[in-house]
Amino acid sequence: MRIAIVLDPLEQIKTYKDSTYAMMVAAQARGHEIHVCGQEEISLVGGQVLARVRRLHLTDVTGTQADWYRLDPDREEALVAFDAVLMRKDPPFDMEYVYSTYLLEHAQRAGARVFNDPRAVRDHNEKLSIAQFPEFTTPTIVTRDPVRLRAFAHEHGEAVFKLLDGMGGASIFRARADDPNLSVIIETLNLFGARTVMAQRFLPQIAEGDKRVLLIGGQVVPYCLARIPKQGEARGNLAAGGTGVARELSAGDRRIAEALAPLLAARGLLLVGLDVIGESLTEVNVTSPTCFQEITQQTGFDVAGLFIDALERAVGG
Repeated sequence: MRIAIVLDPLEQIKTYKDSTYAMMVAAQARGHEIHVCGQEEISLVGGQVLARVRRLHLTDVTGTQADWYRLDPDREEALVAFDAVLMRKDPPFDMEYVYSTYLLEHAQRAGARVFNDPRAVRDHNEKLSIAQFPEFTTPTIVTRDPVRLRAFAHEHGEAVFKLLDGMGGASIFRARADDPNLSVIIETLNLFGARTVMAQRFLPQIAEGDKRVLLIGGQVVPYCLARIPKQGEARGNLAAGGTGVARELSAGDRRIAEALAPLLAARGLLLVGLDVIGESLTEVNVTSPTCFQEITQQTGFDVAGLFIDALERAVGG
């Protein structure tokens, strides 16, 4: 296969833990060609979606060397010329990201095979998507009304507040109903009714880890990565200092994952990262799910290999 990957600048990739890097290593090992471009290098010209791409050759597949790749000279190609296009640009999911999904969707109409499906990515806000699966979630509200947000905290005694476009644990606040800063937290996030906020009942099981459960091609990866908060922290995100510990899925994890896996795959979401605290679904990550390497390093389960298997099936390769 010839695979085009839309991603962040290569020099920013941390090869020892990056999931896109793991995908590229697995793809090259099977003889697939890897081509890369930035989000800003995609254009619609004369009715075609073009990308300025460079073929990438991995010169280090151990994830330990600073000089780990070599690039061929750049050239412009239509995305439809590739067997698969992977959108692996990290959030924020801002308007530029939305515009990229429109361009990728146009390429898709011309015959390009894009993963994850760009329309499905737009339709599945990573926070708000959980509203489709209330049987698996903790009490949650989404509103611009600061009165409702304050009342929610009082109803449940303790709540977590987050923005709908946040990532990596950024701008997530935990507050008790009697917290003297409750109003300030709501004002900071909500901007006095100008910005939509999600509030969820606080789940004390966060102390045991915010679990990343991976769904690949409708299959459930049998291990999750429990991201355990550091001392004095309520967020388990690795970007917020959490420690990742791979574990076998619990019965509750598997119940959620097996219910959602075929449904989300049918919507064009080849790769999904569910976030589960205790037995409650808290997020559905579809933009650039991670944790491949941590799970593989700690369990030996080849997550990237499973992903390339699914990609090969999806394109008939």
